[in-house]
Amino acid sequence: MDTIARTPKQIGSTIRRFRRQKGLTQQQLGELMHARQATVSKLETGEPRTQLRILLDALAALDLELVIRPRTSASAEIEELF
Repeated sequence: MDTIARTPKQIGSTIRRFRRQKGLTQQQLGELMHARQATVSKLETGEPRTQLRILLDALAALDLELVIRPRTSASAEIEELF
């Protein structure tokens, strides 16, 4: 199932949901990413200064990929999901 995320907080929530689905702690995901648990925490809370490399490492560790496409028109409804 695709997940639409348009803000750092939404991306972080999505990462958290997939991490939990895989039964991983933040520490375990950090180890897979070669990052600290604190870095995973910042990513999941939508820390605005999180580097793109960290996001891509998390996606790879969770066996996810980033897809870029034109936005859909239902923006207000999507924003309220998170």
